[in-house]
Amino acid sequence: MDDLPLPPAPAFPGLLEAALYCPDLDAAEAFYGGILGLERITRVADRHVFYRVGHTVLLLFNPARTREGGSNPEIPVPPHGAEGPGHLCLAADAQSLAAWVERLEAAGVPLEADFHWPGGARSIYFRDPAMNSLEIAEPRLWFDAG
Repeated sequence: MDDLPLPPAPAFPGLLEAALYCPDLDAAEAFYGGILGLERITRVADRHVFYRVGHTVLLLFNPARTREGGSNPEIPVPPHGAEGPGHLCLAADAQSLAAWVERLEAAGVPLEADFHWPGGARSIYFRDPAMNSLEIAEPRLWFDAG
């Protein structure tokens, strides 16, 4: 494939959706909707629950169900799933990040790490009920603050 001439790659304007796998969707919904306060878009029984995060959609799937593949032939999504904890990083400015530390502590969610990267951006790490590693970081971690 490396030897084939390819047309230019069009730019992506952003990330449309990201997925994590959570076997207990009730616990995931209590965490993501309750503690993190995300806006729920939809839930399908024990298969998935979707949340809006800015201009991105967070898809939380029960891996046992998504490995089966879809049952609707008009929406032929291939089977998918993952083993072990995933990772997701949410963006927050410095003031909001401090408020998140306070909220997570009040909810009894332990922080695994709270530090500043060499460039100065702060990150905090914690786990969801499925043990996915979640991070909240200042956007300047990856993007110029100016």
